[in-house]
Amino acid sequence: MSEAAQFKLHKSVVLVGMMGAGKTAVGRVLATKLDVPFLDSDAEIVEAAKMTIAEIFERDGEAFFRDREAEVINRLLESQPGVLSTGGGAFLSERNRLNVSQKGVSVWLNADLNILWGRVKNKNTRPLLRTANPYQTLKEIYRERAPIYKTADLNVKAQSQYSLEEMASEVIAMLLTRPDVLEAC
Repeated sequence: MSEAAQFKLHKSVVLVGMMGAGKTAVGRVLATKLDVPFLDSDAEIVEAAKMTIAEIFERDGEAFFRDREAEVINRLLESQPGVLSTGGGAFLSERNRLNVSQKGVSVWLNADLNILWGRVKNKNTRPLLRTANPYQTLKEIYRERAPIYKTADLNVKAQSQYSLEEMASEVIAMLLTRPDVLEAC
């Protein structure tokens, strides 16, 4: 029997956390392990706008982007249960947190600052880090956002030595503590 046939997902798993926490990479592996669709709210926005997120921020501003993000997350939560990766700022919105708690389950991929910096320091795709001191900016964003991420339904601590497979397995183990979300068959 395949690994995916061992599980029944009852509601969407919404991965939240900082940029670089692994929401998309872990999300893809998790969706494969559970044999459910993988959705990425940022990718959906980019596809609809025919622009990068950085371009949307630059042209229309963050408030415009956050409104579109909330609309996309709501639409994706209305579809069949799957794994949804969200942008780092999505869970900051009370509207999104409420929507996720009503229609899915939030899982904080809790990666510490050193792990995050190692993953994002050489990427220019992070509009919020386009500052004179990107490390300091990341540190400030982390300090501001961590208390909100802590309110997620579930918390899975990232370890630097974990592979994507191991991290996805950690998420599954945490989800299995919630039979309303995931059942072993």
